[in-house]
Amino acid sequence: MIMYFHRNTLSCLLAVAASLHFSTGNGYQHRAQALAFSVVTPRRSASKSRLPSSTLTKFTNRQPFLFLSVESSSRLFADTDSASEPAIESSLDDSILEEITEDELNILHGSGDDISDKSDAEVDASAEDGPLVLCDVPPASHSIQVTNSGPGGSPVTTLTVHLGMPGHPDQLVFETGKIGRQAAGAVTVTRGDTILYTTASRDKDPKETIDFLPLSVEHQERFSSAGMTSGSYNRRDGRPAEHEVLTCRLIDRPLRPLIADGWRHETQLLSWVLSYDGERSCDPLAITASSAALWISDVPLLKPVAASMVGYIDGQFVLNPTNQQMEKNKLNLTVAGTKDAVLMIEGAADFLPEDIMIEAVSFGHEAIKTICVALEEFGAAVGKEKNYSTLIKPIEGLQEEVNEAIGTKVENLWNTEGKKEDLSGNMSALSKEVWPMFETKYPEQKNEVMKCFKNLLSKKLYQKAKNEGIRCDGRRLDEIRNIEIETSILPKVHGSALFTRGETQAIATATLGDSGMKQKIDRLDGLEKKRFYLQYSFPPSCVGETGRVGAPGRREIGHGNLAERALAAIIPPENEFPYSIRVESLITESNGSSSMASVCGGCLALMDAGVPIKSPVAGIAMGMLLDDTHSVSDDDAVIVSDILGTEDGLGTMDFKVAGDKTGITTFQLDIKCEGLTIETMSRALQQAKEGRIHILDKMFSAVQTYREELPPTVPRIRKFNIPADSIGKVIGPGGKQIRAIIEDFDLINMDVEEDGEIQISSLQSDTLEKAEAFVMDLIKGGGGRGEKGGKGPKAVYAGPEPEEGAVYKGKITGIHQFGVFVEILPGAEDGSIPGLEGLCHVSELHTERVRNCEGFMNSLGIEEMEVRYIGKNAKGQLQLSRKSVLEERKNGGKKNNDTMPVQMMSAEEVDVIAQAIEGIKDL
Repeated sequence: MIMYFHRNTLSCLLAVAASLHFSTGNGYQHRAQALAFSVVTPRRSASKSRLPSSTLTKFTNRQPFLFLSVESSSRLFADTDSASEPAIESSLDDSILEEITEDELNILHGSGDDISDKSDAEVDASAEDGPLVLCDVPPASHSIQVTNSGPGGSPVTTLTVHLGMPGHPDQLVFETGKIGRQAAGAVTVTRGDTILYTTASRDKDPKETIDFLPLSVEHQERFSSAGMTSGSYNRRDGRPAEHEVLTCRLIDRPLRPLIADGWRHETQLLSWVLSYDGERSCDPLAITASSAALWISDVPLLKPVAASMVGYIDGQFVLNPTNQQMEKNKLNLTVAGTKDAVLMIEGAADFLPEDIMIEAVSFGHEAIKTICVALEEFGAAVGKEKNYSTLIKPIEGLQEEVNEAIGTKVENLWNTEGKKEDLSGNMSALSKEVWPMFETKYPEQKNEVMKCFKNLLSKKLYQKAKNEGIRCDGRRLDEIRNIEIETSILPKVHGSALFTRGETQAIATATLGDSGMKQKIDRLDGLEKKRFYLQYSFPPSCVGETGRVGAPGRREIGHGNLAERALAAIIPPENEFPYSIRVESLITESNGSSSMASVCGGCLALMDAGVPIKSPVAGIAMGMLLDDTHSVSDDDAVIVSDILGTEDGLGTMDFKVAGDKTGITTFQLDIKCEGLTIETMSRALQQAKEGRIHILDKMFSAVQTYREELPPTVPRIRKFNIPADSIGKVIGPGGKQIRAIIEDFDLINMDVEEDGEIQISSLQSDTLEKAEAFVMDLIKGGGGRGEKGGKGPKAVYAGPEPEEGAVYKGKITGIHQFGVFVEILPGAEDGSIPGLEGLCHVSELHTERVRNCEGFMNSLGIEEMEVRYIGKNAKGQLQLSRKSVLEERKNGGKKNNDTMPVQMMSAEEVDVIAQAIEGIKDL
């Protein structure tokens, strides 16, 4: 029996079949029937489907449906080893699918005639109107298998982990022994069709002259993993993009504190995305893969680390939500930790309360526990012996000697209140006294002596806060430094603010523009256009130093991204406020949490620019002081609000939280101890809320609401629509017409969308009206220049009509996100008569799905291409297809005309499928 299902049902049905197979043992396989599934999606390659290519050719249509084939389980699961998926694939051969009769197809045909005009996104959206339903999955489990499938018959060890979380049927497969055998540790991690390769390497000898852990992390999302090529000149993946830098930071932050103290070998973690299925984010997978590589190496990692991503959709938590689910998601939380405690959290939320955040962290930590337990066994099976022999160990009795020699002076230091420069000066003077006291006795151990001095500073700082409730600058534990605010400090800037909190200060500016100001980012999922973005600068002068100035470093990228996510939640939707928005934060003074000052200053700058924000937001950085900095947080942990730079350096936690009075918009946790308990995190969040409300009150006293009218320096924007078949007239050959309109009407920019929506911007409102009137006249057959022109009516193509089905080699005249314009027949040589142009839609560019049209065409590096003229649409537009030409060549010159239309299911068919699903549950 063959049935159709929407592809969104795949994961649930596949999980049911997997639970029947994996949870009951081989004995059950011959007593039940198993289920095999296959996706039929027209914009995916045959290699990504479970169906033979001939069947894909036969049944491919715009509607993504599944074939459900009920077969004897003795055939599907004939192999008793772990290779169940190939067995399922082999069962779905052409002979089974050829059993579909014409009557069966007629039953499946519904009344959805108009669905063929809908895109995949529209079909998917219509299927997601209802509440989210998470499918059942097999219980959490893991298994290890060893085979001799490596090069030369070498052993390959595979760890398979089932997370046991509803809605996440994909298993994680860790493999080592086949690839990268010369690295200290190397693993591949597979989830679905996504594969990451990660290595851990270290130098042979330690660097004895340094007093820090020399760890570096690199992560690369290879364009080839998604079937694309870099758009750079040499077609090579180059320097890491900002999102790759952010992933590097996510990998580094939870692993660094768990590498044994005293490890001085240069250590490097390298991570590559080799295959990407476009379903889920690779970030938590990259953290887990890096941890696995480090865990099986001889680098002394104390415990295995894992990561998970948590979403919040329709009032329920979702583990590692799909990219499609993220569109309805109110939470994007990445959690990393060990099986005992949380090490790092990072993410953004849509004004979620603190109790939901705590539940989300706990939810994500459950999956982390499952992975960490599995990795412990994985390390025991294949891990190398940890190298503790070269660790720089503490000198016995040295800490006590340092405590006795300068303990009183350190206490006096913390009892002296003053400004940053006073405290720094006194601390520097005291540190210079320490080494001469011990130089004679420990001439070769200066780093160890100064480390003991730092430990003493941290311990005395904790004792003062714990015993007296007073910090080193005289504030109470929850007290916020003095706040001063000024707005409109820069006359020609759209919006500006100077935010000062204690000795931390930021100048924030907001700039408004049209859609042409959007930030364009090439990613594996395609070209991303960010309408709102924040850029953060931390010059060395803000801390009274000199240093490198230029491209932003990793710290600046990370801090800017954190502040950006805090403010993104308050930006109005584009249909209500059509501007693109850029916020810049220049740190002019720094003594603790400049990123949260950027949040406050950025919010004030947006209000000053007249952006109708949803709600003002503020940010605060929380710290934690521990008696034992190498342990997990406990009830004696001291939480401090609005931390100083000194407390950040000597403390064990930097917890940044931003939001309004009702909920959180972003958060970031970094710790230096072995973990943070949920109870301690809850205390920190509650104290952070109190501080956040205090800062919001200060901001409200300075600025009550956003400016009602936009500043005169902000360009005015106008939107209107034209018929889609008139886009070519507005753009013109090679973009000549649109450039003429911008020049003649003094426009700042003019943007034409695929659906015919046009956005124009200018500093003069009357100019916008004239430009719109001219465009509307143009598409009706009017002149080709504006009021400054005088060229008269635009010439039209007057040559022979193209032959439908014929292949033409034409000149590329325009590249857009929706497709490529190609001149298939030439005009007059003198340019008086234009050639005949048609549109090759992005869906007709290649046999594979093209996510980024502009990037794809740049990677080809061609000026002409062969296309087939496939006729005109209902609006008279010429339609071209490059895909048809490629398919014909692939088939040896034979055209592919055996496609069959598949339509929407009727209500009766849905009932039949519902009954079938109920039958599956009863198995």
